[in-house]
Amino acid sequence: MKNIWEVIKRLWCFIWGNILAFFLYDKKYLQGEWFEGSHGRVLAPGWKWVYHDGLSRLFQGSNIGVPWPVGFGCRVVGSENIKFDPADLKNFQGIGNYYQAMGGSITIGKGTWIAAGVGMIASNHDVNDPDKRQAGKDVVIGEKCWIGMNALILPGVVLGPHTSVGAGAVVTKSFSEGYCVIAGNPAKLIRNIEK
Repeated sequence: MKNIWEVIKRLWCFIWGNILAFFLYDKKYLQGEWFEGSHGRVLAPGWKWVYHDGLSRLFQGSNIGVPWPVGFGCRVVGSENIKFDPADLKNFQGIGNYYQAMGGSITIGKGTWIAAGVGMIASNHDVNDPDKRQAGKDVVIGEKCWIGMNALILPGVVLGPHTSVGAGAVVTKSFSEGYCVIAGNPAKLIRNIEK
């Protein structure tokens, strides 16, 4: 630790994080690399996420019912339809990220990295009547993908493993073979990556 104040802050987050975690989260999401450290679980970085998210839920009502810690600037809707490996909890700590799994599911493959401002939606509004929703379609992101800043993944998209999505891309169709770089609006294949 750089100094004693950093240790005190982490200890504070650990103590209050454990209290909040007892009431707010499923324990399966509070394990792995983000909840381990050189001094056991006490100084692990994940407790800072738990502490700040817990306070945000209690005092601002954000992300109520989501069974894992979510960063202050991130919004999760339909958490019961979102599947990911707890080791990838980092993907829910970004600024401006939006995950909406109403009417369909979102599956995020292990080892995937998601930048700030990314949106993933499993259903959309009806273009003829915005008060209605279209039927949901599952979104599947393969293992070891990279989703660049401010990209948007639309309903029904399947990205195969090792797919890199360029910043600001709007992904309207699937690239299920994976091992590629896609970018643009709408997203197109830029190049393939060797397996």
